[in-house]
Amino acid sequence: MTVQIIQGVPVWGDPLDNAVKQIVNCAQDADAVALMADHHLGYTVPIGGVVAYHDKLNPAGVGYDIACGNKAIRLDIPAVEVRENIERIMDDIWATISFGIGRKNKERVDHPLFDDDPAWDLPVAAKQRNLAAEQLGTVGSGNHYVDLFEDEQQRIWVGVHFGSRGLGHRLATHFMKAADGERTGNAGPKPERKGRARKRRSALEGVPSLLGVDSVLGQEYLACMSLAGRYAYAGRDWVCERVARMLGATIVEEIHNHHNFAWKEQHGGEKLWVTRKGATPAFPGQKGFVGGSMGDISVVLEGIESEEGKQALYSTVHGAGRLMSRTQAAGRFRWKKGRKVQVKRGQIGREQMLAPVRKLGATLRGAGTDEAPQVYKRLPEVLTHHSNTIRILHSLTPLGIAMAGEDEFDPYRD
Repeated sequence: MTVQIIQGVPVWGDPLDNAVKQIVNCAQDADAVALMADHHLGYTVPIGGVVAYHDKLNPAGVGYDIACGNKAIRLDIPAVEVRENIERIMDDIWATISFGIGRKNKERVDHPLFDDDPAWDLPVAAKQRNLAAEQLGTVGSGNHYVDLFEDEQQRIWVGVHFGSRGLGHRLATHFMKAADGERTGNAGPKPERKGRARKRRSALEGVPSLLGVDSVLGQEYLACMSLAGRYAYAGRDWVCERVARMLGATIVEEIHNHHNFAWKEQHGGEKLWVTRKGATPAFPGQKGFVGGSMGDISVVLEGIESEEGKQALYSTVHGAGRLMSRTQAAGRFRWKKGRKVQVKRGQIGREQMLAPVRKLGATLRGAGTDEAPQVYKRLPEVLTHHSNTIRILHSLTPLGIAMAGEDEFDPYRD
């Protein structure tokens, strides 16, 4: 069985009750919904959730990391050359590409979007312009990465995963509060000092706050979401091109897609605003790059025409899907005087994390146990649930993996 209908919602994979409850809540106000096989609990809308509306926008559905996505490029460099020099190559990547919140590389990264996008005229965007300029081309932390892969034909690929950094996070925060204010008639809910459990329950059980597409706020959100999308694309383009230049290689193929975004699309003869939160667009013939954990393969896939594809609103997974929260895996930490101090032990140790990576023969730079392979489902198993909607074009085995270190502070992590 690849798809189940649960309370009227098409669900792929092994259903997680809390995520299913969230997507069922979303269905109350939506015109169509679906839940991908890598689903897990999110803020109001589950990760792996697809929610569509005729005339509404869902800022919480796009999420805090607006336009987070994946890009993969295939290079003309021989695989044997990369394998023989992988330690040096990964050292170069680690020294050149900026992970976390700061910028190690002082190269100027610029883009026409800073001069030609009218969204900067909006006060909420204008306030973030300097931050955006400082962070363009940085990867961030969490599950964001720069990887080198070899496919089944011994060809080299570079894969990256990250989004719009502080720009997207701050824009999302503004519009999510504004949407809550529209619904409740005030400036939005105030965080409660002692209300963590209540806040979590609200995120689990609440129905997302929406914006009318044609409202002033809706139009401003569309403009800012589009800006964040351009920004995320520009960052991923720069990192991929920089790695290719580092290797002295030419890009011969590229695949690029968001998985936190809203698109106006045609489905069943109707025009809908389709919000994908941790879900990859997969229209027939459309290619996508989907990453597994650091101890697993990644894939290049394409959508195929099918009845299930229509049910999924032509969407598929964006990754393998978490089995364990960051705190469960790595423990609980506090920052004291700029230093990360563990206050509760996690379930995954560093040696335990490294074992699957070594088994694959991959070279790792950075990473924390909150991103250990044991934290994630196995990507091949997840993809089998979508076998009626996608075709796997290439399986990519990691040769090198670079992620932010476990002591990296980054308030914008996924």
